[in-house]
Amino acid sequence: MSIKVENITKTYGEQKALNNVSFSIEKGEIVGFLGPNGAGKSSMMKILTTYLSPSEGVAFVNGFEVGKDDIEIKKSVGYLPEHNPLYLEMYVREYLLFNAGIYATTKAEVEKVIAQTGLIPEANKKIGQLSKGYRQRVGLACALLHNPDVLILDEPTTGLDPNQLIEIRSLIKNAGKEKTVLLSSHIMQEVEAICDRVIIINKGEIVLDKKLEDLQNNKKQIIEVEFDYRVEEVALQQLPKIEKVENIIGFVYQLHFTTNQDMRAKVFDFAHDNGLKILQLHNKNTTLEKLFGELTSPDPTGL
Repeated sequence: MSIKVENITKTYGEQKALNNVSFSIEKGEIVGFLGPNGAGKSSMMKILTTYLSPSEGVAFVNGFEVGKDDIEIKKSVGYLPEHNPLYLEMYVREYLLFNAGIYATTKAEVEKVIAQTGLIPEANKKIGQLSKGYRQRVGLACALLHNPDVLILDEPTTGLDPNQLIEIRSLIKNAGKEKTVLLSSHIMQEVEAICDRVIIINKGEIVLDKKLEDLQNNKKQIIEVEFDYRVEEVALQQLPKIEKVENIIGFVYQLHFTTNQDMRAKVFDFAHDNGLKILQLHNKNTTLEKLFGELTSPDPTGL
């Protein structure tokens, strides 16, 4: 077990940031750690990297206990915090060599990490001259320097352009073949592209812990459509891979399909072939983004 968290609670004065949180992560898993701002994500990551102590409970990283074996944990963890701390007056290569000295990392290994993170063109520039995206790369390179068994990345793709996103996602995905990766992000598509599993935290408590594959397998292809006049349900039953047709109200129908394939084009074809007009159409699939919203939306009563 690479990461094991048992009944962790963290309080700041009277505010409870984490409330009895438990989860575990196996080696080789890439886990997305999601939650709205203030949910407790960064507090949990800081505990796992020994920057904070829990108020209650215990946590283990690579078999070492937080608060007792902190030096060993730091040796085996690569950490990119949300606010990436860098020495802006240092040159990229100089900064990485400086950090490499802490871990007794060789110059050859530094050059390998520079190449891995796409920093070769910027290696001789001052960090202060870099774009936000390239500064993120420097932070990620620093986290990878000592070839850690565990990577903990807090918003690792902040500020990256679309091309950089693809490259860094690929880097994280490849790292996950040999390492354990725990990353936070507000970009649901990013989590779906990179992660094997998702943990959603809200108000300091875990509200979902599932493999993405299980979420995707549980998806229902449900399309809600409104035509300009009534359609016989038996006619809609002729749509391919249709499982059930429900007349919700008036000319509004909910169509349940037995496939994850997007069937909206088939519904448009049906309308065209039968001389119908579509007044509105919605894909009702439960996406990760929708699920996140349902699980973390504020209490409408305000209580």
